[in-house]
Amino acid sequence: MEAISEATIQVLLSQGGDRLTTTRVAERAGVSVGTLYQYYPNKESLLFAVVEGHMDKMMAAVEAACEHAHHKPLSEMIKNVVEAFIDAKMKRPDISVALYQIMPNVGGPVLLKKTRFRMRKALMAMLQTATDTKSEPDGFAVDLMGAAMAGALRAALEEGGSPSMVRKLREHLVLLCQSYMAAAAGTRSHDTSVAK
Repeated sequence: MEAISEATIQVLLSQGGDRLTTTRVAERAGVSVGTLYQYYPNKESLLFAVVEGHMDKMMAAVEAACEHAHHKPLSEMIKNVVEAFIDAKMKRPDISVALYQIMPNVGGPVLLKKTRFRMRKALMAMLQTATDTKSEPDGFAVDLMGAAMAGALRAALEEGGSPSMVRKLREHLVLLCQSYMAAAAGTRSHDTSVAK
C-alpha cells in the first residue's frame, strides 16, 4: 500500500490529477491493476487515501508539538505548533500543492472536517495547560487560529513558496497567532489592570 501511495503521488506530480489513472499508478508501483483494486476499488478511493495519509502525517506532527508544549507559556506553545505545522507541510511542498488541487473532488471536505476536529482537540488540550493564561481557551478562537495557519500556508505554497517567503511566513504567522491567542486567552503578562 505504501508503494501504491508513493506511485500515486509520483503520477499525480508528473501527469496531474486529470491524467492520473489506476493503470498508470499500478505500472509505476510495479503491481498489477488487479492488486491495486484489492485495496482501492477506483481512482477516487485511491486519491482519497493519499490525501488522508498526507493530512494524517501533518496532524501527527501538530499533535506531537502540542503534546510536547504542555505546561509551557502560551507564546512558546503557539510558536512550537505553528512551526511544526509549517515544517510538516514544507517537507514536500510539491505534494501539498498537488493535493490542494484534487481535494474538492475526492472527499476533501470530509477530510478537512476530520482534520479540524483533531486540530481543535490537540490545541484545546495544550492550551488548557498554559502557565500564563487567565481563562480557558475558546473553541472559536482555536478554530480561527487553525484556519489562519492553514489559509496562510496554502496561499504561500500556491504562490511558489520560495525559501525567503517561507522564512517570512514562519516569523509572521507565529507573531499573528501568538498575538491573537494572547488577546483571546487573556495572558497575565498582558494584564495592565492595577492590583488593589
